[in-house]
Amino acid sequence: MSPHRVAGVDGAAADRFDTSRFEASRDRLASLAYRLLGSATDAEDAVQDAFLHWQSADRRRIRVPEAWLTKVVTNLCLDRLRSARVRRERTAGAWLPEPLLDGDPMLGPAETAEQRESVSLAVLTLMERLSPPERAVYVLREAFSYRHAEIAEILGITDSASQQHLHRARRRVTAARRGGEVDPASARRVAEEFFAAASSGHTERLVELLTDDATAVTDGAGLTSGLLRYDTPRDVAAIARSGFRSTAAKRRFAGGPLTVHSAHVNGAPAILFTRADQVVGAVTFDLAHGRIATVRGIAAPARLTRLAEAWRRYGPDAPPLIARW
Repeated sequence: MSPHRVAGVDGAAADRFDTSRFEASRDRLASLAYRLLGSATDAEDAVQDAFLHWQSADRRRIRVPEAWLTKVVTNLCLDRLRSARVRRERTAGAWLPEPLLDGDPMLGPAETAEQRESVSLAVLTLMERLSPPERAVYVLREAFSYRHAEIAEILGITDSASQQHLHRARRRVTAARRGGEVDPASARRVAEEFFAAASSGHTERLVELLTDDATAVTDGAGLTSGLLRYDTPRDVAAIARSGFRSTAAKRRFAGGPLTVHSAHVNGAPAILFTRADQVVGAVTFDLAHGRIATVRGIAAPARLTRLAEAWRRYGPDAPPLIARW
């Protein structure tokens, strides 16, 4: 009997059944891969590779498909994190997490504070400081509540090693964390006030809205080989004032006037710039104790692909801040 056949069922029907079982797990697998990789594009590739493994496997021998698929996706992601290309890119400082619009199924479970935090852009960035095994243990435990025995089986390590990886990961993430959860409505108001102050040139108000150790990072719209960083409130205020000021040169570069929206991305407030329902730029904010701790400017098209697709599908949830910027 073919490994793809089920007793009493023809091969085509069995394949359809097995495909449907995989598809039922796709969103969960994608959210796992996204947390591990910080890239929606790479996460989609990892899940598709897992599907190919699933198709070629002797599925009669797979007793628990969910566990088998979790193991395959996790290890495919670890292979990517260890690849020379990824190490070069991330060491060179050209990497930022890909932002996702709130409501995107790739963000995955969000019932607990740990699950929400594990998919924030702040934590995805912090996890770059972890080794691949530490990152995997942290995600599997904090976001998906796997037991250490299950994690050990997935990664091919001991229970004790899993516990040690989690301890080190938690310590590093906690030490670098900027603040706890912030009320979404309050955070959105702070982000909108920051945008209003920046676009009107009110530098002093901008500085007041920033923490004393605020930082900013931008990908330079993909036109630079690395990221641009700013490490003092005055510098962050200056780049924000320059970036949020509407100019004819910016409109020419974008192909015409833009529309400015307030949104939530990865659970945090964001300002989105759109043209004809296409997202061409995103600015995200991490808050700590009611003030802005980190500003990220993302405009490289490759980093906005999935966010732009979600925006076209779901649309804004409120009128634009500026209809013609």
